[in-house]
Amino acid sequence: MVSIIVPHFKEPYLEKTLQGLKDNAEGEIEILAIEGTAGMRQAINEGLAKAKGEWIIKVDAHCLFGKGYDRILTEDCQENWLVTPRRCPLRPENWTLADDSYVDYHYLTYPVPTGWGKGIFPVAWKEKKNDILIDDVMTMQGSFYLVNRKYFMEHVGFLDYERYGSFTGEPLEVGLKYWLGGGEMKVNKKTWYAHLFKSRRFYGANPGLLSAKKKIHNRAQHEWGAKHWINNEEPNMIHPFSWLVEKFWPLPGWPEDRNEWRYE
Repeated sequence: MVSIIVPHFKEPYLEKTLQGLKDNAEGEIEILAIEGTAGMRQAINEGLAKAKGEWIIKVDAHCLFGKGYDRILTEDCQENWLVTPRRCPLRPENWTLADDSYVDYHYLTYPVPTGWGKGIFPVAWKEKKNDILIDDVMTMQGSFYLVNRKYFMEHVGFLDYERYGSFTGEPLEVGLKYWLGGGEMKVNKKTWYAHLFKSRRFYGANPGLLSAKKKIHNRAQHEWGAKHWINNEEPNMIHPFSWLVEKFWPLPGWPEDRNEWRYE
């Protein structure tokens, strides 16, 4: 069984998302739609505590899914893998794919000062393309991923609300614990999901969400996460952060000089 955790807060497309999960599943699923009044991480943790399936999917509450997404992802997933489908944009007015420009890969940015702090952020790696159906990815966007529940709880566990905050840094906390702790991250291009891009128009129609978004982007938490991982401060890791950069080298924006792969 696949347990599907759907954190949500004042989400206008929740019912469409839940219906899509049901209509397009081909195996046994349970859906845990958790009202995230205390933040996304708390909602995910509540879902993790309730989940009964061998597999867990975490997905945003504004997505559309390919037929058989659950079967396709689980039948090709090893225990220590985190797997994402390929992603494309969603057209909310008629709940269809906006186009067929799939995003398969993401990379972590080099830490430079930004409006959200000097962090490392997942960015779509649109230039990276190949025909490998199940391929390594450096990181993820975080809006949809599948994991083995037992492995996840043993190697990641409940998400850290105190240090990462209510929302930010999920690709760092989860993804880097996989790669640097002995697991792997993959994209499975045999299936897809469409994800809503939250434009100004979206937030204009949902002002409560805009207020929440402003609160979640905490500069200190972004900067703590970048320093923590780049400087190898996470305990029990079997690879240093530089190992991951080398694995996916060359990376856009990262300096050639390996001595600069430090967080000052």
